Amino acid sequence: VIGAWLVISTLGSLYLKAAERNNAAAISAASTAGMLLGNPVVTTLLFFNYLNIFIALCEIALGRHVELIKKDYLVLKEQFKGKEWDGCLAFLTMPLSVGQIFDMKTWSKMWTTYALYDPSYQNTEAFGFFIDVGNGWSTIPPSLLLNYAIIYGPSGSAGDAITPLLVGCVSIASLWQITYGTIIYFLSFVWNKRYQKFRAGEIW
Repeated sequence: VIGAWLVISTLGSLYLKAAERNNAAAISAASTAGMLLGNPVVTTLLFFNYLNIFIALCEIALGRHVELIKKDYLVLKEQFKGKEWDGCLAFLTMPLSVGQIFDMKTWSKMWTTYALYDPSYQNTEAFGFFIDVGNGWSTIPPSLLLNYAIIYGPSGSAGDAITPLLVGCVSIASLWQITYGTIIYFLSFVWNKRYQKFRAGEIW
């Protein structure tokens, strides 16, 4: 599901960008492939932003369903004690119905599983919980803004409102927020020695 979202959203955006550039309603698959291979910076930014949007939605689910996460965590903690990686594989390979794909409770299970490595994600008093819930609500608009600017630029329907200065300032602020939060969380993880008892491959 995650892979399909990333492939479809990224390639779809490249298709729209190529169509906008060529002023055509439809373009060939070869032209889209040329956009993908010819500008890795554009492709990487679009891919990263769509990945971030997906993660942000999961972070919103973390805040909305934290009580469910707490309850499920107690079950998984006993079920996968000493074999936390098996818990991750169980989450990644669980079968999903169409309805479950669009249910935020499904994606809240990501945090139940991650809490096996870092219990702070089922603790509403922890920094990790709040920084990620905050990121979820605050990083989707900047990601969409940057993707819109990449695809349509000043010629889009928003016209002169989407200026390079605006996009640059918003994107820098958003990416710095993500970077700073990640660094502080990583330091917290190491400082509190939450990596103990786990193999290096599981942590990295």
